[in-house]
Amino acid sequence: MEDRVRDFLAESVDVVVIGAGHAGCEASLAAARLGMKTIVLTMSLDAIAMMPCNPNIGGTAKGHLVREIDALGGEMALNIDKTMIQCKMLNRSKGPAVHSLRAQADKRRYHAEMKKVLENQKGLEIIQSEVTRLELKEDGSFNIYTKLGAYYKAKAVIVTTGTYLKGRVYIGELNYSSGPDGLAPANELSESLMDLGIHMRKFKTGTPARIHSDSIDYEKMEIQSGDKEIIPFSFMTDEINIDQVPCYITYTTEDTHEIIRKNLDRSPLYEGVIKSVGPRYCPSIEDKVVKFSDKERHQLFVEPEGLDTKEMYIQGMSSSLPYEVQIPMYKSMIGLENAQIMRPAYAIEYDCIDPTQLKSNLELISIKNLFFAGQVNGSSGYEEAAAQGLIAGINSAMSLKNREPLVLDRSEAYIGVLIDDLITKGTNEPYRMMTSRAEYRLLLRQDNADERLTEKGYATGLVTEERYQRFENKKQKIENEIERIKSIKITPKAEVNEILEKIGSTPLKMPTSLYELLKRVELNYDNTASLDEERPQLKKEIKDYVETVIKYEGYISKQIKQVEQFKKLENKRIPRDIDYNQVGSLRLEARQKLNKIRPDSLGQASRISGVSPSDINVLMIYLMTYNNN
Repeated sequence: MEDRVRDFLAESVDVVVIGAGHAGCEASLAAARLGMKTIVLTMSLDAIAMMPCNPNIGGTAKGHLVREIDALGGEMALNIDKTMIQCKMLNRSKGPAVHSLRAQADKRRYHAEMKKVLENQKGLEIIQSEVTRLELKEDGSFNIYTKLGAYYKAKAVIVTTGTYLKGRVYIGELNYSSGPDGLAPANELSESLMDLGIHMRKFKTGTPARIHSDSIDYEKMEIQSGDKEIIPFSFMTDEINIDQVPCYITYTTEDTHEIIRKNLDRSPLYEGVIKSVGPRYCPSIEDKVVKFSDKERHQLFVEPEGLDTKEMYIQGMSSSLPYEVQIPMYKSMIGLENAQIMRPAYAIEYDCIDPTQLKSNLELISIKNLFFAGQVNGSSGYEEAAAQGLIAGINSAMSLKNREPLVLDRSEAYIGVLIDDLITKGTNEPYRMMTSRAEYRLLLRQDNADERLTEKGYATGLVTEERYQRFENKKQKIENEIERIKSIKITPKAEVNEILEKIGSTPLKMPTSLYELLKRVELNYDNTASLDEERPQLKKEIKDYVETVIKYEGYISKQIKQVEQFKKLENKRIPRDIDYNQVGSLRLEARQKLNKIRPDSLGQASRISGVSPSDINVLMIYLMTYNNN
């Protein structure tokens, strides 16, 4: 039996962040940059900003989150700009609301660069140690105990434990206690959180095998190259010039599916060993074969993990089947006939909390200055984690400074949608951000994230003066260009109509402004250059932004009106101390849900599952009387 080490007070600080994944990095940097003496405790210094699953940042809706993190003064966008090895703009054939940047990362360099930023941050200390216990003191402060015996006193704590809490890895019949990517799990902290009255539950996620690059036949695969012109994630990055590394597309075969079907009884998921819920939008290959049995093949992406490694990530092929089944399964796919598995696929089960226990600032409803962010809140993905970490980090500082929290609503940011969904609706599976979740997505484009959020970040103190001035300059250039375009009149001259006809556009019959002309589908900023002799030299991002605003003016105006209606309910605040049991005519289910979630506004209350429109009307009438008293 091991002797317990003697506990000793190591240090007293403002904020302690537990975990240094993508949420923990943003949380600790934000708190420190806002003047809080901060410590981040991590299971391993080698796990800082680790990418245990897909080696990329961004993607549909996720790219929006990264841009928003950047606009608020976060680090993720800057870091991927420094470490990307390929970049693409997704959904170019669709409307601007769903255009999303996605970049392949050199995962080791991403970790190293983020670690360097943390190490160089004034007011931030990084310590490798497992947190075993969290204790709430009578004065509202916290003691954070570690396995080494050292404990730290803090005024605020941010829990960003990812998939480490009671992590358990499954590979067929084999299962063992482990964190992600072979790292140690955190097995003791869960009990301490439950002792504080926090409701815990289990989720699962998984990852594919890593294959040795030299064992892959790329000639049989479809090459996927990056965009010729790289658009950076960060508004502070002027340009990116790199030699991009290709990715590839391949497919499963009927042999693959047959191997899986024959061995389903050896999958811990189908055998019932894993009872927790996995991410619906990132299913295992077993799930795909069973649920989409009519499909003859499934598309897979073969992606490099970095410039200095031979490991290739097989996206779309996560599995928990036994290793001896994985070997023939991977070899049955096109171009992987000689595949050498360097790391097997696995599923991982872990503890997380029910996020409906949180306020909109990501603080626990029941305990002041205890914040949660990232996968411990039931979300999935690096970007979702980083977004929550940033908000938690900002709000820990705001709380300790006795300032109003930074709360973004659904009409202001994808971050607002993400947090509102988690704390209001909860989630029964790892939550993934998607553009379809945002009601006002035409207003929440990735190209206007700085316009939406930079001033808010500046008000908190996280956005630097340099960034704010850059934003102001860009904003002025956009406004000037839109006004200039509105002032230009195009007359129906022969040479003008000849230009229009060559582009495939209808000739003019009467004078019109260039602004109105650009609303035509076939016309854009570039192919109308010959009609605009005094056009200034502008960056592509400004030209694209101006064109989007012009072409979608009607739709944007319509969404702005919808937001105005939405704000009416959001602005009707609900006192935190209200006793819903005293609200007559509320249905029992509504009372129970409202007492649990404690919504900040009528708008949030209206989005709670089990609260009906009639309940909202009852509550609205009650609040009139309540406020008058």
